[in-house]
Amino acid sequence: MERAIVKTDFEFPNQKSVYKGKVRDVYNINDDYLVMVVSDRISAFDVVLPKGVPYKGQVLNQIAAKFLDATADIVPNWKLATPDPNVTVGLACEPFAVEMIVRGYLTGSSWRLYKNGGRDICGVPLAEGLKEHQAFPEPILTPSTKAEQGAHDENISREEIIKQGLVSEEDYTELERISLALFKRGSEIAKEMGLILVDTKYEFGKKDGKIYLIDEIHTPDSSRYFYAEGYEERFNKGENQKQLSKEFVREWLMENNFQGRDGETLPEMTEDFITEVSERYIELYESITGDTFEKADVSEVINRIDKNVTGYLNTL
Repeated sequence: MERAIVKTDFEFPNQKSVYKGKVRDVYNINDDYLVMVVSDRISAFDVVLPKGVPYKGQVLNQIAAKFLDATADIVPNWKLATPDPNVTVGLACEPFAVEMIVRGYLTGSSWRLYKNGGRDICGVPLAEGLKEHQAFPEPILTPSTKAEQGAHDENISREEIIKQGLVSEEDYTELERISLALFKRGSEIAKEMGLILVDTKYEFGKKDGKIYLIDEIHTPDSSRYFYAEGYEERFNKGENQKQLSKEFVREWLMENNFQGRDGETLPEMTEDFITEVSERYIELYESITGDTFEKADVSEVINRIDKNVTGYLNTL
């Protein structure tokens, strides 16, 4: 098994603090910049799985960088540079306390809710008689609160967000507009590559009174893609869609009786399964970007990241 990045403990120049999320380790550089190291950790059902997936972090970081550049005309974003295959360095922004989730299809958690009788997601009413993987007439916004580390994100309505003062009505209206514009752009790019952007999440922050897109965008960790070819045929037959996303990891966990609930035991991640997950991530990279994935040298991966990032920070 090739080396996966599951833990980092860097001491970068002018570093003030570090936040370790499920997948990303974010280093605060003097409250001015953030160094986001995208590890090879993988999470599902808000649980970090025990083993890393080689090249997953590189895939996520490079897809996000490409789409940040491809959407910069819609909204400014935090990215300044990608000095290492697994790292983005950008502006430190004050994050909004909500994530903007855009759904174009009734799939995944929204389908699970609907199948169990739910006819409302985050204040958005759903019609009767819908089928799994069915396209909504127009994409819908289903925001969630951003949970503290170890907690679960919670669905929340537009009205509750404004009522609780999580985001001002003026800012929220702008976040809605930007999110739908980003989803439209992402869908257009996916269509050119023979894919369907099914759903995704966006995170935003503010700096000097201006809204910025932060974190990742249109990666397999934040988004779900279907293959366009055969979508209608599979939908009409009631078959599962061929998709590129992390959903297959969730399905594998559910098949092994794990959904992150108390008392459940994580199944063993075999080397064959980890290799399959790695190959799926690389497949998505090549499918969505049209580029051949070039595996970075991971023989001394921690030293590589340290050298690349320190060298870049010294130029700021």
